[in-house]
Amino acid sequence: MPVEFLGIGGTNDGSETHPRSGLAFDKDYTLRLARAHEDHGWDRVLFAYGSGSPEPAQAAAYVATKLDKLQILLAHRPNVSYPTFAAKTFATLDQISDGRLTVHFITGGTDHEQQREGDYLTKDERYSRTEEYIRIVKKAWTSREPFDHEGEHYKFADFVSDVFPVQQPRPRVSFGGSSPAAYKAGGAEADIFCLWGEPLADTAAQIESVKQAARDAGRTDTPRIQVAFRPILGATEELAWEKAYRTVDAIKARTGGVKGVNPFTRRHKLTEPENTGSQRLLEIAERDERFDRALWTPTAAATGGAGNSNALVGTPETVAQALLDYYDLGVDILSARGYDMVNDTIDFGRHVIPIVREEVAKRDRERAAAVPAAREIAVDG
Repeated sequence: MPVEFLGIGGTNDGSETHPRSGLAFDKDYTLRLARAHEDHGWDRVLFAYGSGSPEPAQAAAYVATKLDKLQILLAHRPNVSYPTFAAKTFATLDQISDGRLTVHFITGGTDHEQQREGDYLTKDERYSRTEEYIRIVKKAWTSREPFDHEGEHYKFADFVSDVFPVQQPRPRVSFGGSSPAAYKAGGAEADIFCLWGEPLADTAAQIESVKQAARDAGRTDTPRIQVAFRPILGATEELAWEKAYRTVDAIKARTGGVKGVNPFTRRHKLTEPENTGSQRLLEIAERDERFDRALWTPTAAATGGAGNSNALVGTPETVAQALLDYYDLGVDILSARGYDMVNDTIDFGRHVIPIVREEVAKRDRERAAAVPAAREIAVDG
């Protein structure tokens, strides 16, 4: 099966290791980072969402008008707009980008962050709302006839959009989470289910949970699986590990060391996170620092399990083989984001992506060759 690579559509140069040097929305940097992805073999970039961050659909539209190939993954929280309005926004952006849009729906990981924009639902209520929201958006994308809706969270009558996506029947829907409620909602509605990088055994168990949720929802297909990492590369293993320890030291210098008294983002606490995904990352970090071929957890521990935070450390060859281990589990969308975003994007694109693509193509050729051979054996038998 084909493999895809997702990067980050950052709007400024800040990261966990250093504060931004300019505005929250730096147009020149946003385009430079996006172009680094397009020029070095990446498929798409994520425009993330935060309560006080630049509006991601606007940033994505800006990039889409400047670049021809790079695809867009747009993060969206259902609490910030009505689903019919959102469906029109997404369809318009799909038109602007000539059919390069995927929408990533975020339910919300912390009550406090959600409340900053007026969302006071409980976590379970938010998941229920997201599931209903996605169903409405899908229908608005595809229905050419007016329709009514009356559900738990939304009620309207006689809606039909006058703008439709380029992609037919609709753009893909992306979803993430690590709780039973997330598996249920994403298993029912998502085309892509997103996970944060965990050890192989834990990831395999999560994939099975997503598949079971899809079966429980009556689906005959299952969502594609995406897994996210923070690659730390070096020309040698020794240099890569030296860089990894420098990275963690830089994170701790920003957060206040072991006590972690200075969060570098308002979206995530450094201790006692509410969301299951971050809790899982911290529990894994307590188990051990290193797992499998290259997974390293101190970066997650230093950030309080904030989002995509577990690292893959090593030479490009080591990191590529680690990614292939996840591909062999059934992960066909690989998400990666460095700490020096432009330079790390270029290095990963030059040195890791080609190895992974070549090995995946080799696996596909071997699989294709094995099918006729198996048929011949069966006939002879």
